[in-house]
Amino acid sequence: HNAPLAPHLEPYPPPPLFQARTPLFPPHSLRQPHIMSQPKKRVAIVGSGNWGCAIAKIVGNNCKHNPEFEDEVRMWVFEENINGRKLTEIINTEHENVKYMKGIKLPENIVADPDVVSATKGANVLIFVLPHQFLGGLCKKISGNHAPDCIAISLIKAVHFDAKGIVLISDMIRQGLNGMDCSVLMGANLAKEVAQGAFCETTIGYRHEQNGQTLQKIFNDPLFHVNIVNDVPGVEVCGALKNVVALGAGFTDGMGLGDNSKAAIIRIGLMEMKKFIQTHFPGVMDATFFESCGVADLIVTCYGGRNRRCAEAFVKAGGQKTFEQLEGELLNGQKLQGTLTVKEVVKILKEEKQLDKYPLFKSIHSIAFEGAPVESMLATLGCFELQQVVMAKNKFGDVVSRRTVVYYGRAGDQRAAL
Repeated sequence: HNAPLAPHLEPYPPPPLFQARTPLFPPHSLRQPHIMSQPKKRVAIVGSGNWGCAIAKIVGNNCKHNPEFEDEVRMWVFEENINGRKLTEIINTEHENVKYMKGIKLPENIVADPDVVSATKGANVLIFVLPHQFLGGLCKKISGNHAPDCIAISLIKAVHFDAKGIVLISDMIRQGLNGMDCSVLMGANLAKEVAQGAFCETTIGYRHEQNGQTLQKIFNDPLFHVNIVNDVPGVEVCGALKNVVALGAGFTDGMGLGDNSKAAIIRIGLMEMKKFIQTHFPGVMDATFFESCGVADLIVTCYGGRNRRCAEAFVKAGGQKTFEQLEGELLNGQKLQGTLTVKEVVKILKEEKQLDKYPLFKSIHSIAFEGAPVESMLATLGCFELQQVVMAKNKFGDVVSRRTVVYYGRAGDQRAAL
C-alpha cells in the first residue's frame, strides 16, 4: 500500500489542458452585462428659445457620442414664419435657430418638430425648457405618448402660484404627466455664453439618485460641468427668486450707482432668498445656496440677465414705460420672469403678514408696480430717508413737479436727489 503510484496516476497537478479551460457556462458574477441588448434611451426637448437651443447643442453632442442614448434628439418648436419660411424648416436645413439663437449652429442630430406629440413620442427623457405658462396644455398632449419608464427634467427658472401658495414647476410637470419623476437643472448659465462654449457650471436637483446620474450623462460636458444634489426645491426656487433680486440690481444700474451698491443688493437679496425658501421648504439644505444654482446664478443674473436689463431700462425711461412694453421692445419674444415672481411672492408674504421681514422684495415690488421712486429701494434698506418736496403747482393747485431730497446718516446730512 505504501508503494508510489505510477507517474500517469498521480492525482496532481492537473494536466495543463484542463488548467487552461474556461467553463462553458461561467458563473453569473463573471458574465459580461448585456449592455448592447438594452434599448437606447430616446431624449426629447420641449422648447426651442435661446436657452432651449443653447442646451440642445450640448444634449445633441452628448447623445450622439454616448451609446446609452439614441443619436436623434427631437426638439419641439413653436412654428413661426421667418421671411416666408417655416422656422422648423430653417432649423432642419441650416441647423440654426435664426430667431432666438442667431449665429449658433446646432448639431445635425437635433431635429425640429412643430408637433409636440410627434416630438415626444416614445421618449425616455423629456427636457422642458419653455415659459411655464404653456405647460398645462402641453402636458395634456404629451401624457401617455412617452415611454413607460420616462423621466423628466425642468430647466424653467420660475415657480407657479395658486390659492394654496407656491407650486414647484417640477411638481406641475409631475402631476401633469401622471406622477412622472421630474428633476431640475439651474445654474449660472447665460444662454448665449453656454451656446458659445464658455466654461460654466450648473446644478441638477434630483429626487432619485439613479435618475440624477442618467441626466448628468446627458448634460455634463468638459465646458458645462454638472453637479447633482438631492434637493429639488432648493435648486428650483433659487432659480426663480434670483430673477427678483436681478430687478433690484437693474434699478441700481439705472440710478448710475456702482458695483459696491450692486454687491450690497446681491448680498441682501441672497439672504432674503434663503429665508423665504427655507421657511416654505424647511428641508432645503444650506449647502444648496453655495451651488451654481444659488450664489453663482444670482451673481451672473444681476450682471447679465434680461431681468436686470429691463429693470435698468425701466429706471431710465423715468416711469414712462411699463415692464410689459420693455419686454416687447428688448427681449425679442422672450418673457420676463422676475416681475411675475415678485408679484406672487409679495402676495404670499402679505397673506402671511411677513412682508416687512423682506424689505428688498417689498421695495422692488413697490417700484415696479406701485409707482414708488426708485431711490426708495435704498431708503427701505435703511441707507437714508427720503422726503418728497413740492417744487411747482399748476393754476388748479395740482402738483406738477416734485423733488426727492435725500437725508443720509444719523447727522441728517441733506444732499441733492439721486
